[in-house]
Amino acid sequence: MVTITFPDRQTEKRALAFLLGRFSGRVLRSGEHMVPEAALEALADQNIPFTVKGKTSYEQQMAAIRGTPSP
Repeated sequence: MVTITFPDRQTEKRALAFLLGRFSGRVLRSGEHMVPEAALEALADQNIPFTVKGKTSYEQQMAAIRGTPSP
């Protein structure tokens, strides 16, 4: 999993509409999104701009599932 962000809310909505049903992922309260690496190529193919924040750690993934903030 990789953590990404979008430049604005309109781009974020467009990206979520595209990703929904194609890839699993999580939207965090911070506005960041956790998506599989394969989703990055798909977003780029659709000309949807995004910024990669980095690989998502196991602890971050578990915190997103549990709804608790990661350390």
